[in-house]
Amino acid sequence: MSRFTPTRLLTALLCAGLTLSAAAQDKDVRLPDLGSSANALISPQEAQDYGAAMLRQMRALNMVLDDPMLDDYINDLGYRLVSGSEKPKEHFQFFIASDNVINAFAAPGGYIAVNSGLIIITNSESELAGVIAHEIGHITQNHLQRAFEASKKDTPLMALILLGAIAAGAGAGAGDAAGAIMMGGQGLLMQRQINFTRKDEIEADRAGIQTLANVGYDPNAMASFFGRMEDTLRVGSGGDIGDVPALLQDHPVSMDRISDAKARAGALIAQQKQRPNGSTLDKAQWEKSTAPISFVKDPTKIAARDNKGGLDVYLLMRERVRVLSGDAGQLATYYATNLQNEHGFDTPSNRYGYALALIRSNRGAKAVDELQPVLSAHPDSQVVRLAMADAKLQAGRRAEALSLYAELNQQSPRNRAIAMAYAKALTEGGSQDEAKQAASMVLPMLDNNDEPELYRTYARASEKAGDSVRSGEAYADASYLSGRPFDAMEQLKNLLKRPDLDYYARARIQARINDLTPLVMELRKRRVQTDDNPDGRSQQLQNNENCRGRLCFSATNSVR
Repeated sequence: MSRFTPTRLLTALLCAGLTLSAAAQDKDVRLPDLGSSANALISPQEAQDYGAAMLRQMRALNMVLDDPMLDDYINDLGYRLVSGSEKPKEHFQFFIASDNVINAFAAPGGYIAVNSGLIIITNSESELAGVIAHEIGHITQNHLQRAFEASKKDTPLMALILLGAIAAGAGAGAGDAAGAIMMGGQGLLMQRQINFTRKDEIEADRAGIQTLANVGYDPNAMASFFGRMEDTLRVGSGGDIGDVPALLQDHPVSMDRISDAKARAGALIAQQKQRPNGSTLDKAQWEKSTAPISFVKDPTKIAARDNKGGLDVYLLMRERVRVLSGDAGQLATYYATNLQNEHGFDTPSNRYGYALALIRSNRGAKAVDELQPVLSAHPDSQVVRLAMADAKLQAGRRAEALSLYAELNQQSPRNRAIAMAYAKALTEGGSQDEAKQAASMVLPMLDNNDEPELYRTYARASEKAGDSVRSGEAYADASYLSGRPFDAMEQLKNLLKRPDLDYYARARIQARINDLTPLVMELRKRRVQTDDNPDGRSQQLQNNENCRGRLCFSATNSVR
């Protein structure tokens, strides 16, 4: 079970000017030395705390596309790239922002987000990898620290703007004033007002291109993607800044920059041709720069792409992002129309996307029909088999679905997407014994995991299995990870009042309260509004049976 770690959070938030600097634009700032003041302004742990806090607040604002399969995919891709970067020891975490704007950003602590809109318009995994590698380059080249150092005089003001943005975004019915704050503040939270220097952008390009080559991706992908965005702008824009893709506003490109990237990529491609496996990742150098990992004998295997089942996983995940971030009904029509009318549209990935849209539109039986030909052609694809299990469950074929979930779970017992789908199927409409099985399956996955839905899945299973204490603890964890610390605190306090707690449960709950107390006290002191405490004052949570709205969770009354 995760532990709350907010003690350095406020320090990190008050360093939020790191994400906001526009003062560094067009200045020729040299990379700081190891002993520079930039590194002294925020420690690695503070930076990581800030990034984690940002992610929780984004979740509170429904700005994160939380899906275990997509989360595993984007992190697998990100870590492959990190393994070939200049700083493979650094902390990184990758996630998908639920935003159709074409953009990506890097935040303190190695947190890197890719907008759903950007993933949808990429043409290959190499293009997506190119964007992520560029953002990794901003981290490894210390560009965030440099931007923070350049704007440190403005840090108090910027921190207040950030806190105001969080409050305005989370508060219900905040009106036009909140909207105005959000216009100036939410973009700051989302990293959109970072303006790196031209030199920073070129440095991130070069570092990213080298990273792409190191792990075997097409080094030209970054330049070709930015070039394609520039061509789109040239053809479709009338010159209005509103027509410029956010990616190009935050990462301005020029012909010189694209030419430089292509030239560098060309040199690396020539190097790749000298190696049989097409990779420039050097095992000896990697071992010198990275802490030993006992189960990794050859780092090049980390970089290797494994498309299980013979399908291009990237294409499947792109369609998954499209469906999960859009309107399922409209997308079902989009897929059906194009499958019928567009030559070349009938591909396994588009059939998969159509099936997902049907499942999300409560048409499981039709989804089964659409998936069957794809599964017959690719019977080993876990992605397609999991979708088939979901479709059969929704179509009322529960026994068949549970059998398929069980097979998948046996093959991949630590796969979160499979475990969560299986656990939900066992819990919903199942017996108490099935709920116990679901809870025991999910419990080992909670360690060091920050995905709220995983905790909710465990909480629902535990609740139905009769373990209301563990269920309450998990719901509190889900509240905290969803950016609702006051809810989490009140739920924990209510749990602590139970007379049936044993010594170990009481100790666990008290430890959580102790960890969370400094954050809640500081937020109250500063009157910082959050969705679970909109007026900045303490709120009393009613008893569980009278609990209403989003101040508590239960199996039948969960947040969003």
